[in-house]
Amino acid sequence: MNTSPLLVILGPTASGKTRLAVQVARQLGGEIISADSRQVYRGMDIGTGKDLDEYTTDNQTISYHLIDVVDAGDDYNLYRYQQDFHRAVADIQSRGRLPIVCGGTGLYIEAVLKGHAYTAIPVNEPLRAELGTLTDEQLAHRFRQTPSAYSPVADTSTRKRLIRAVEISLYLNAHPDVQLGAGPAYEARLFGIDVPVELRRQRISTRLRHRLQHGMIDEVKQLLAQGVPAEKLVFYGLEYKFITQYLSGELDYETMATRLETAIYQFAKRQMTFFRKMERDGLPIQWLDGTQPTDALSHQIATLISR
Repeated sequence: MNTSPLLVILGPTASGKTRLAVQVARQLGGEIISADSRQVYRGMDIGTGKDLDEYTTDNQTISYHLIDVVDAGDDYNLYRYQQDFHRAVADIQSRGRLPIVCGGTGLYIEAVLKGHAYTAIPVNEPLRAELGTLTDEQLAHRFRQTPSAYSPVADTSTRKRLIRAVEISLYLNAHPDVQLGAGPAYEARLFGIDVPVELRRQRISTRLRHRLQHGMIDEVKQLLAQGVPAEKLVFYGLEYKFITQYLSGELDYETMATRLETAIYQFAKRQMTFFRKMERDGLPIQWLDGTQPTDALSHQIATLISR
């Protein structure tokens, strides 16, 4: 067991995670490790909410890791994230700094904290193509019909993850003697930003309008011009999916904006559902009042971890 502690700051989209993590890093001598499945891609800045300007305040720049790791359109998966994460933690700790994990991708956070080994199971593209023709209900039935050691911990909250869950279960059933090595486990303190639903929706709407008016559409245009396939951007979901559909003429602007706003509301709800699942599965989260100023939350975290 690696006994050096990690600090984790998580929360749904638009909860103010990055600003809080930077403030805590400044107070405690930390560096930030992003736990966001889309911030790893270069060129996907506005839509993923990298907010890189937040990392420099009062002429002090906070170091960050696992942002801009690969080009947009390249393949990146949870297993690769785990390996990159372990290297980043070791690097930060070797310099006597505090690793601060910040993000909203609960699956990534859970996988690195609990040392999930299932991520090493290879992708089966022919199987994925076959599963892709099934409805969500048919996929769920297929998953129930292929129980495995993975089934109790599987995340089936989205279609993509349900397909992966079937893929893993089928692999385990076909290879009963496979040995999967888990990664290192970490001692961690988890803090979550809890924002009332109506305020969260208000923040999402305000932020979305600002991003649409200040470069997010041009960002997607640039990615397409660079040769990132439209279907890949659709696969990345949310902003990239709906804006690509708008640029292709599939949706008009108002329909795009309305559907995107609704999709982000739903995404935030799914994030909170997953965080609650993490708690039930043994990762306690200390929830902070997201209506409080960032300075107050930062001070609260510093006080709590000093006890």
